[in-house]
Amino acid sequence: MSATPNDIVVNAPNRWRLETPGHAGWPRSARPGDPNKYLMISADCHANEPATLWAERIEPRYRHRVPRVETDANGVQWRVTEGYRPDRLRLTDLEGEDMARQKAGAHPEDRLRDHARDGIDGEAIFPNKGLAMWATPDPVFAMAQCRVWNDWAWETFGPYVEKLSPAAALATGDLDGSITEVQRVAKLGFRFLTLPCKPIWGGHDVEHVNYNLPHFDPLWAAIQDADLGITFHVSTGRDPRAARGNGGAVINYVSHSLSPTIEPVANLCASGVLERFPALRFATIEAGIGWIPWLLTAMDEAYLKHHFWARPKLPRLPSEYFRLHGFASFQEDKPGLDLAERYDLTGNLMWGNDYPHHEGTWPHSAEAIERTMGGLGDASRAKVLGLNAARFFRFRAP
Repeated sequence: MSATPNDIVVNAPNRWRLETPGHAGWPRSARPGDPNKYLMISADCHANEPATLWAERIEPRYRHRVPRVETDANGVQWRVTEGYRPDRLRLTDLEGEDMARQKAGAHPEDRLRDHARDGIDGEAIFPNKGLAMWATPDPVFAMAQCRVWNDWAWETFGPYVEKLSPAAALATGDLDGSITEVQRVAKLGFRFLTLPCKPIWGGHDVEHVNYNLPHFDPLWAAIQDADLGITFHVSTGRDPRAARGNGGAVINYVSHSLSPTIEPVANLCASGVLERFPALRFATIEAGIGWIPWLLTAMDEAYLKHHFWARPKLPRLPSEYFRLHGFASFQEDKPGLDLAERYDLTGNLMWGNDYPHHEGTWPHSAEAIERTMGGLGDASRAKVLGLNAARFFRFRAP
C-alpha cells in the first residue's frame, strides 16, 4: 500500500514544502475536506509500472532491446536504454518523503486514497518508466513499446477513467503505426494521447520529419476524427541527461528537459496545422508556464518582422492559434501565474501535482497552491486548478 501524508516523514530537505501564506481572503480553498474546495484536476501525474512490463509483454523479437537494469562488477546498478547514456540508480540514497514518492502510485485504489488526501478530484496519468519508450532511433520499436503501455494502462486504469484517465502513447516517427493506434485506442475509450516532443529521437537534424510538415496531416486527421487531446510531455524528444558533472541535475532539468518542449508548440502554431485541423487541441506537460507569454510574443514578432520568410501566410497570428488550441501544465510557477491574467492565458493553463514525482507537489499541494496562486482572481484560480483540465481531458465538471 502506498505511503500517505499521515505516515510520511517530512525529512529536512523537504520541510520548505510546508511553508504557506495561507488562503485568507479566498472564497474557496485547495484544502482537502473543505466543503467549498475548488475542483482540482491534476493535469500531470505518473503511473508506477511493473519493472518487468515491457520485457514480459513486448513481441519476442524486441525483448532483448527493452530498457533494463544491469549490475556491474562493483555491484552498482545502471539503467541501460538504447537512446540514453547509461545512468546510475541511486534509490538507496532516498529517505523520508522522497522514498515515499518513489514507492507510491502502483495501484489504482492507492492512488485514489493518496489523491483524496491531497485534494485531487481527477488525474491525467502519463508513463513513468515508460518515458523511456521513445528513447530509441527506431520508431517502429518505440511504437511496439507504446502498444505495451497502452494495453496495460487501459487494463489498469480504464475501469477508473472518470477519475484516473491514462494517456495513450504514440511513437509518431512510425506514422502508419501511429494512425492505426489512434483508431484502436479511441475504440478502447482513451481520452487523450501523448506524443514525443520530436518525432525522431535525438539531437536536431534538419532532414528528420517534424510536426510542422504536411507529412503528418494523415495523423492529425485521425486524431481530429477521434476527438483525442494531444499532449507533449517533457523529456520525450531527446536525452534529457545531456550534461554531467557539477550542476548537472539543474542543467539537465532546465536546459535538456523543460526547454525542448517549446519546439512542438512553435511547430503547430506557425505551420498552418491548426488552420487545416481546427478541432485539434494540444498541451505541453510539466514544462512550466512562465515561458508561454514570451513564446507567444516571440512567435508573433518573427511572423510579422520576418514576413518575407514566414510561410505559409496565416489568417491568424501564431499566438492566436495557441490561445484557441493550446494548453500548458505546471506544478509551481509563480512568475507564469503572475502573468496569466495580464496576457489573457487563464483559459490555457492547467495545474498538476505531478504525483508521485519529486518535482511535483504531492502530498503538500495545498501549501504549494497557496504559495503561488494568491495573485489570481477566484474565477481564474478555478480555471487553472481544474476547469481547464476538465475541458481538455474530458472530465465531468460542475
